[in-house]
Parts: sequence; C-alpha cells; structure tokens
Amino acid sequence: MDWLIPAAFALDLLLGDPPMPHPVMLVGAVINRLEILFASFFDNRRLAGALLAALTLLVTGGLAWALLRLAAEIHPLAALIVGIWLAYTTLALRALHRESREVVRCLEGKRPAEARRALALIVGRETATLDEEGILRACIETVAENTSSGVVAPLFYLAVGGPVLALLYKAAGTLDSMVGYRDDGYRELGWASARLDDLFNLLPARLTGMLMVLAAPLAGLRIRGAWRIMLRDARRHASPNAGFPEAAMAGALGVRLGGAAVYFGIRVEKATLGDDAHPVSVADYHAAVRLMYLTSLLALGLAVWLVAAAG
Repeated sequence: MDWLIPAAFALDLLLGDPPMPHPVMLVGAVINRLEILFASFFDNRRLAGALLAALTLLVTGGLAWALLRLAAEIHPLAALIVGIWLAYTTLALRALHRESREVVRCLEGKRPAEARRALALIVGRETATLDEEGILRACIETVAENTSSGVVAPLFYLAVGGPVLALLYKAAGTLDSMVGYRDDGYRELGWASARLDDLFNLLPARLTGMLMVLAAPLAGLRIRGAWRIMLRDARRHASPNAGFPEAAMAGALGVRLGGAAVYFGIRVEKATLGDDAHPVSVADYHAAVRLMYLTSLLALGLAVWLVAAAG
C-alpha cells in the first residue's frame, strides 16, 4: 500500500473532484436524514447533536471499512484500487485551485459581479458588497484554510490511519459545515460537530502552518514573515485552528488578512492577521497558489515518509 497516497494525490491533480457522486455528498445525505430523525426524537438538542455526530462517523467508517474488506476478499489488487479511489476522494487540491482561480479570472476580466458570485460558492461570508481587494482577501483566506482542510489534513490522516480515518475526517468536516453553526438554530445541535471538527484539525492546522513557513522561500516568499506572523497572530483567529495557515499565509505574502465580514446579514468583527505592508493584489493570489502547491508537496513527502517509517 506504499503507493496509495502518491497515487491518490496524482489522481486529484489529474481529475479534480471525482467524476461520480462524491462520498461527501453521500455523507451529507446521511446527515440530513439523521438530523431530522434525532431532532424529532430528542428534546435535548445537545444530546441529539452528539448522537448525530457519533452515528455519522459510525456509518461513514463502517461503510468505508466494509467496502475495503469486500474488495480484499475479491483480490488484493481490487483492495488497492478501492483504497486509492477512497483516498483520492478525500483530497481537494485541484478543486481548490480551480474554484479560486475562477474568482480571480473574473476580476482580471473586469467582471466583479461574476467574481462575487464565484466567491460565494467557496466562502461562508456574504460577498455582494466586497470590493476587489475584499474579494482577493477572502479568496486568499480560503486558499490558506483549505490547504489545511482539503490537502494537508487528509494526507496526514491517510498516513496514520488509511482511507477509513481520512474519510472520518471528511465526515467531521461535513458535519461542521452543515450543523456546526453558532446561531440560535444550531448552537446546541451543532455543538458536538463543531468540537469534533476542531479536534480533528488541531494537529493538521498547526502542521500546515509549519509547512507553509518551510515552503515560503521555495515560493519566493518571506520565511521570517510567515514564522513571525504565525506565532504572533494565529491565536487571534476565532477558530482554534484556522488562524495557523491563514496567519502563515499572511506573513509569507506580507499582507493583512481577516477583518470584518458579513454573515447572514450580520457584520462580524474579526481579528486581522498580518501586517498591512501593501494592498492585496492579484499577484498575491498567484503567490498564495504557489505556496499552496509547495506546502501540499511537502505534506505529501511527509505522509509518504510516515507510511514508510511505520513499515
């Protein structure tokens, strides 16, 4: 199985999202059904949310394990193919680049309204009132954060626990994105899912920040700035994890990320990350993409080394 992770990484680079129903979509369908079921059976919404999270992980992990076991019963090659495919579905490097690049292409083509609509597909904030710098700042932030959640974290979990653990990580992320909100409707129901996602990302987010620091000079960016700003600003972020890759990215680029944003019609004052050395530009986005790819390659090398070291 030594080639499982490199093969999955190569497939993601070649194909992007799977050309078939994505496992995350199936997990989302499971979450929808279970949310309705538990919300109707339990008055205690925090208990319902804990059961929702636990059963979602159980179903996801159980199905992935059963599929791998069935493939192994057929033939070892079948098990390898299924393992590579499951691993590939947990990665999102090419999709992240493609979707963020579409936003910037619209800006470069002087189509800001289209850029805002494209951005709305990949960020949670409202985009209708963002100017060009605001659009670019949000785009770079999502590139930084998703370098962790879409590439480094899945590679880490593939290395330490194979496709089953990586899929459990993706299930936790899907739970958080669907019910892990802090508004009145989901504060209790989504509490367990939000904490579960925080726990899963605790180590990978910090690892991503460190790898970004190491990759910065390879991308022609500021290694000292990345290290200094990550240490100074990472914990200013409202998330216990997202601040590490975002602060490292801000320091490497020499720009300021974060700041106020609008969610569901409400302006939220968020901490800023980095120094405002110069306005955020399209060139900064392209530098962020270079850093994303180099960080991902370092993470791939680390994952392969971990598998080899484990024998």
